[in-house]
Formats: sequence, C-alpha cells, structure tokens
Amino acid sequence: MQILVNGVEQDLPAGANVLMLLKQLDIAPERIAIEINLTVIDRAAYHDRIFCEGDKVEIISFIGGGEDAN
Repeated sequence: MQILVNGVEQDLPAGANVLMLLKQLDIAPERIAIEINLTVIDRAAYHDRIFCEGDKVEIISFIGGGEDAN
C-alpha cells in the first residue's frame, strides 16, 4: 500500500498503523505530531490508527530553543 508522508511516497504493508510507520522511518513518537488527511491523531491512538491506501500524512517535529527570556 502507498501513502504520502510529508510529500514523499512510502510503501507500507496492508494493516500498518502509525507506530509501524514511525518505526520504518526511525522516528521516536515522543517529540512529534502526526496529521492524517488533515486530522491530528492523538498519540494514544497511534497503535489503533490503521492506514488506508492514499492517506496523506504530515509528521511535525518539535524543536527546542529560542530566545532566552532573561
């Protein structure tokens, strides 16, 4: 099955869930947010959310930093 992840086609086995995709991409789930077909997926649902052919996925990473408030 093919899905689109951040604009790049990815092949996944039928029945793959969000956690399987993250493992395939070597991405830790703790510091990211996942959007599938314009809907943000709750981290607790990563195991239950099964992909469908043609799903559009955006993976957003959180980056620390910024200006010191002092």
